[in-house]
Amino acid sequence: MKAESGRSLIEIIGVMAIAGVMTVSTIGIYRAIRQNQIRAIATSEIDSIAKNVRLLMQVRGTYSGLSVDYLIKAGALKNANAPIGDNNWSVSAGADGKTFSINLTNLSEGECDYFTTAIPKWASAVLVNGYETDPGSHCFSSQTNQISFIAE
Repeated sequence: MKAESGRSLIEIIGVMAIAGVMTVSTIGIYRAIRQNQIRAIATSEIDSIAKNVRLLMQVRGTYSGLSVDYLIKAGALKNANAPIGDNNWSVSAGADGKTFSINLTNLSEGECDYFTTAIPKWASAVLVNGYETDPGSHCFSSQTNQISFIAE
């Protein structure tokens, strides 16, 4: 009589369950890495925008008349696409012309928390949904957060 050397159905189901758990965890890790990379790229772009605004406006001595369109025409921006969030973003001068702000809209709660804890060195203040605040204390749980980086 021959000995049978097959696998039972329970062993096969167990192997498939382990493979499924590993796949789901890999997808979760991939998403987290991807989000962190997107945020790092956006931070780099925002820093570049601030640097370009300062260089461009040093000649004029004032930030008045500053906008995304002006920066595109001056060659400081390649296009009007936002670094992150909704494309309804802006770069604007303060009322006195001595400050400017980079305003991002429709950010998720995670993006809002990230940008309020990773405050750029060039920013003198950060407004979250209209409030100058401690990091993350005014971020909404929906995708409607607005952040303004104020620079002098």
